[in-house]
Amino acid sequence: MDRIFVTQSSMPPYEEYIEMIKPLWQNHCLTNMGEYHRQLEEELKIYLGGRREVSLFVNGHMALEMAIQSMGFPKGAEVITTPFTFISTTHAIIRNGLTPVFCDISSDFTIDVLKLEELITEKTAAILPMHVYGNICNVEEIDRIARKYGLKVIYDAAHAFGETYKGKNAAEFGDLSVFSFHATKVFHTIEGGAVCCPYREQYDTLYNLKNFGIRSQELTVSIGANAKMNEFQAVMGLCNLKYIDREIQKRKKVIQAYEEILSEAETITLNVRKKEVFCNYAYFPALFENEEKRDHIYDRLMAYGVYSRKYFWPITADAACFKNKYKRDRLENARDLSKRVLALPVYADLDLKKAVWIAEFIRKEI
Repeated sequence: MDRIFVTQSSMPPYEEYIEMIKPLWQNHCLTNMGEYHRQLEEELKIYLGGRREVSLFVNGHMALEMAIQSMGFPKGAEVITTPFTFISTTHAIIRNGLTPVFCDISSDFTIDVLKLEELITEKTAAILPMHVYGNICNVEEIDRIARKYGLKVIYDAAHAFGETYKGKNAAEFGDLSVFSFHATKVFHTIEGGAVCCPYREQYDTLYNLKNFGIRSQELTVSIGANAKMNEFQAVMGLCNLKYIDREIQKRKKVIQAYEEILSEAETITLNVRKKEVFCNYAYFPALFENEEKRDHIYDRLMAYGVYSRKYFWPITADAACFKNKYKRDRLENARDLSKRVLALPVYADLDLKKAVWIAEFIRKEI
């Protein structure tokens, strides 16, 4: 069997992409919020519900880091966040001079809203949850708590592109919602990201942060950095956006093939999606009895050239770079789930016969 990776980038027709980038050789306008950049912002705004401004970034991490920076939190302020996420989420908080306060997670892998209030102090400025595996957080309760204590909410929506909850797009939750358009995501711009915000003033702040605060050749209004998306990325996004609904449906078939077989395995717990969520089928996490069983399946699949991923393990709070700083934090559920979860290969062009083989192999091995 050929190697099967945990994901594979969706690509538009080659000729279509090449045709769209031809004008770049004529006008030599490769960056600095060019025509394609502006077009992608407008098309994404429509796709993501039409109610929020969309600010594009060179990658998802810079989108998140500058989203946090744009809120103007005082240095040293605390941000309550999840430990069950990619390390970027935590780094974005710390690199802004803020203190992450880790909240344990629920069985659906999202932040446990029942444990949020006990973590709030006079230093708390914001809550930064994540829609893990496309499981939408308990946005109603998070909003209630945030309003009660006067806190801001920034959602890491890297896993939730194109999803809706009760008819509302994931881009519309919180004060800000941040997406990653990395090549491994359901929708990608090779690298890239976006911040969705409700007000034009916030959009202008983000613009300044990603473009050195430059508004014209003679006018620099604030201190910023360079985090702009270039035109080649924007073209990839415009091409991929045409096929996003088709790609999601193809992913759905892969996940349905997994579910049909693995739902019969008593020792595996599968992800339960909320009925009110329109899902993007980005990930297929399987939860095993214990760490030993998870690692056994991981190794056995690898022996056949099938690359699964222990995603997320370890939790970010236990990353080596923090040198045990958060080891005493009460994150029992997050630590337990991280030791037992395995993300199986999911991508639009995964052969369904191979998905069936993977699922049947796992069922036999357990």
